[in-house]
Amino acid sequence: MTRAILFLLSAALATAAVTNTNLQTVFPVPSSTTHLAAVRTIAAGANFDGGMHQWDRNPSTCNGQSEGGESDAVFILENGATLSNVIIGPNNGEGVHCKGSCTLNNVWWTDVCEDAATFRQSSGTSYVNGGGARNADDKVFQHNGAGTVAVRNFFAINIGKLYRSCGNCKTQYARRSTFDNVKVDKSSVVAGINSNLGDTTSVSNSCVLSGGTCWLYNGNNQGKEPTKIGSGPDGKSCVASNVRTSGC
Repeated sequence: MTRAILFLLSAALATAAVTNTNLQTVFPVPSSTTHLAAVRTIAAGANFDGGMHQWDRNPSTCNGQSEGGESDAVFILENGATLSNVIIGPNNGEGVHCKGSCTLNNVWWTDVCEDAATFRQSSGTSYVNGGGARNADDKVFQHNGAGTVAVRNFFAINIGKLYRSCGNCKTQYARRSTFDNVKVDKSSVVAGINSNLGDTTSVSNSCVLSGGTCWLYNGNNQGKEPTKIGSGPDGKSCVASNVRTSGC
């Protein structure tokens, strides 16, 4: 094996070693911030390691709860892309947009504007492993596409919803979401789903210190505000197991 190949393998192993996808409850402090004038795209199948630096937009694209688009994001991930070890700053409207299935490893949002991440895949599973988000007036994860969003070892504090399946998108799907070993504090609810459209969610081995586990809605494809029809696990659309509400 050549010296060049050994160097590349060593570098890859070193990068993997610092990607902490365990549950962490202390937000990292970045050593520097990269200000992007435009959204940065990660190509299909590519891996981007942010080195635990903060990445943000300048000028800011945050307009409160006004609906934005992918041009307001910091990163766009094409199908199969992976984003790791990134701190998303406060001056952006949309955080991360996944145009296909994606993986977010140890990604942190210091202050969520409109959404932290939006999932738009047509099928498959997107993964959120580790990381955290805080200060989201509405939601953290927005699921507009199809398939599954699987979240594990994630920490969220001072938020509205951790996850929302789009309640009034023009094209609707039966979406699936899973939450394993998440810790949520000062929230309204973990997941909001459209039970009438076949959505399902599960929350397991988690700590929910405030707020509910799930809210059920009647979703539509006419752009109308969806109607909330229930809350709490129903054993069908929403299943919860080993969810603690104190002492965790």
